[in-house]
Amino acid sequence: MQLGAGFDCASVEEMHTVLSLGTHPSSINFANPCKAPESLAFAYKVGIRKTTFDNLDELDNIKKYMPNAQLLLRIYANDSSAVVSLGDKYGAPLESCHALLVRARELGMDVDPVLQTLTQFEKQLLIQLVWNIAQSLGFSLKIVDIGGGFQSTETAFCPMAIAASSAISEASFPEQTEFIGEPGRFYACGAFILVCRVISRRISTGPTASKVLEMLYQNDGVFKSFMNGLTEKEVFAPTLIMSKIDGNVARKTGEHAYIIWGPTCSSTDCVTRRATFPCEVRVGDFLVYRNMGAYTSATATRFNGFSSQAGTIYICRRSKNYAQAEECSSGEEDCSKMANAFKTPTVEL
Repeated sequence: MQLGAGFDCASVEEMHTVLSLGTHPSSINFANPCKAPESLAFAYKVGIRKTTFDNLDELDNIKKYMPNAQLLLRIYANDSSAVVSLGDKYGAPLESCHALLVRARELGMDVDPVLQTLTQFEKQLLIQLVWNIAQSLGFSLKIVDIGGGFQSTETAFCPMAIAASSAISEASFPEQTEFIGEPGRFYACGAFILVCRVISRRISTGPTASKVLEMLYQNDGVFKSFMNGLTEKEVFAPTLIMSKIDGNVARKTGEHAYIIWGPTCSSTDCVTRRATFPCEVRVGDFLVYRNMGAYTSATATRFNGFSSQAGTIYICRRSKNYAQAEECSSGEEDCSKMANAFKTPTVEL
């Protein structure tokens, strides 16, 4: 917020959460194109004015429950190379935009264009076409949302950000136009590391043992923090932290490969079909997964009765030693407040 970031919210709960952080309503876009009347009424009550639409019925609902809204017309945009095809569900086709803009004009509503994942050239072309239609109907457009689809790593994100910036510079939009991008995954992904405990292990025996991968069972799976393995086919590659329990018993060394399963009874609860480690893995060991800040706890379920909650330990960014986090957490000048955080464990595991 201090850097000027805004928030896209899809539900009442998300709007509640963002507002509780002290966000001004003007920095929030209720970005779900198809909303329940009570959700629109809540947004209006708390002062949120920006919202998204892509159909005629939604326009009528917004006029009724969220009058004086600043509308963002979500334009159909589909990238055939995208892992998740957002255009299958949302987005007004170009041929529908004129009718939608005419209806918005009849209702006396203000509209700006918004796009999702496409190449920068395709986005610029589509936006310009809709922009021209809107201007011909008397709209004075002020905002262009180029959507998301940004990569989560800095190496991959930077070229995309540069390309977007260049396209905006080369376009012929009015100088006062406000441009919005949606790099949420980039901000969130690298902020969290997930640590799982190995709760069980199945070792292959018999004459075919050498041909069969052994199996590890951990306390988190695809119905909790690893749902992205199902929805986006994400590949997870954990590293090993060896428990100091039974530390005097020698481990087998050399490369060991395992299938890793989650804790539920479902055979779809497979975290990875092959993970390799420099030695054998034992029950009680920890598997560490990096870049787990996006689409993890937010998609967790309680399937099979397993809790959807997970403890969070906040580590001071300036601290080089994790053990110093508790000591540092009391200094407001060095670390931000760590509300509801667990104390960093100091005992040996």
